Amino acid sequence: MADPKGFLKVQERELPPRRPVALRLMDWKEVYEQQDPSQLRRQAGRCMDCGVPFCHQGCPLGNLIPEWNDLMWRGESAQAIERLHATNNFPEFTGRLCPAPCESSCVLGINQPPVTIKQVEVSIIDQAFASGNVTPHPPERLTGKTVAVVGSGPAGLAAAQQLTRAGHTVAVFERDDRIGGLLRYGIPDFKMEKRHIDTRLAQMQAEGTRFRAGVEIGVDISWSDLKSRYDAVVVATGAMVPRDLPIPGRDLLGVHFAMDYLVQANRVGAGDSVPDQITAEGKHVVVLGGGDTGADCIGTAHRQGALSVTNLAIGKQPPSERPDHQPWPMSPTLFEVSSAHEEGGERVYLASTVEFLRNEAGEVRAIRVAETEYLDGRRVPKSGTEREIPADLVLLALGFTGPEQDTLAVQLPIPFEDNGTIGRDGDYQTSESGVFVAGDAGRGQSLIVWAIAEGRAAAAAVDRYLEGETQLPSPVRPTDRAIAL
Repeated sequence: MADPKGFLKVQERELPPRRPVALRLMDWKEVYEQQDPSQLRRQAGRCMDCGVPFCHQGCPLGNLIPEWNDLMWRGESAQAIERLHATNNFPEFTGRLCPAPCESSCVLGINQPPVTIKQVEVSIIDQAFASGNVTPHPPERLTGKTVAVVGSGPAGLAAAQQLTRAGHTVAVFERDDRIGGLLRYGIPDFKMEKRHIDTRLAQMQAEGTRFRAGVEIGVDISWSDLKSRYDAVVVATGAMVPRDLPIPGRDLLGVHFAMDYLVQANRVGAGDSVPDQITAEGKHVVVLGGGDTGADCIGTAHRQGALSVTNLAIGKQPPSERPDHQPWPMSPTLFEVSSAHEEGGERVYLASTVEFLRNEAGEVRAIRVAETEYLDGRRVPKSGTEREIPADLVLLALGFTGPEQDTLAVQLPIPFEDNGTIGRDGDYQTSESGVFVAGDAGRGQSLIVWAIAEGRAAAAAVDRYLEGETQLPSPVRPTDRAIAL
């Protein structure tokens, strides 16, 4: 284990400092400064190496957390990245973007702040890239089988890397002009700079994975044609249909889905010209939705020079400490202050949006909100509490309802579930032989760590389908909603 008395000697949870707000609002770089190596070693040494490491249960990937904590405490970073990569293809993504359910499950969290697992993870991979310890792993032999992966988000990329290393010839199709899916265009640079994607893609290309950006399956190539050209197809298109808010004034100019706004901002950050860009500059911005996407909109609006930013959530403000009905090792719903919230703006809970109000030009000028009350288990606007909030730009960050269905349902008659996801069996396979589904397209909107876990598991199912057996790991099942405790 790491330091046998580490969690007794070092009880404080330490993270690297965030750059000053005034400074980071001037650019799009990541908000955290580099962590002091001695601080990182102390934090890794707090790991108890429990007899039953519940952090394994909290992580869908089954990351070997006590092992690489111990190795980092000992200063053996080269061995640490080997243990980390044994279960996780892309720790540079999860270490920045995952909400870390492993930390909620950390045994130390019973009576102390949990180990900074996520920060140790990202430090391991960043050091490995910097020192040249991340190298291509091309297959020793080729099977002669071909696989098409549709979608280049974390699920698609994980499936592609696993299948390439198993010896199959893999092509990843992405309808956007660059590979990466929402990692590329949905995540602002202040949370993850895109150089991390490019570095990993270079490794995958060197291993033999082929990338086909700017190709939309169902339009440029039909789904049926794709199926006939390849021995297997993995659908990893995500759950991209946004949840709408059909209230009066929804059609006004200035009311947009959050992802339309974020994609444009990321394109501009990549150097593209975006005509008629949706921008927060000089505007009163209202963000509807209290999740990560909403926080991304808040941080982006601040950097674009918004006059004000207001974040509305229809539900109650979560507690700051673990509630009694969510005891350890459950993952609690807590009030969190992300870097974007730290940068300014107002957060309002129990706010029900009633109507978008217009000006003479047909643009949104304000929204009418009311307090939320609970009636018969439903959240409804409380009569007599209406008020107006100025709004020149409204961003709907209300989540997603499922994958796009139009072309897939017509060109490959695959059934969809009642919740909008693509139907599949216990081996990730659809009713069409040789067509598999991984990630949000099959499970609904979820965490990046689940997407990578499903990509790895679906790759094992594809390999078994093509070869009759597989040596690839299969960390989760399609029916898993959370790791059983």
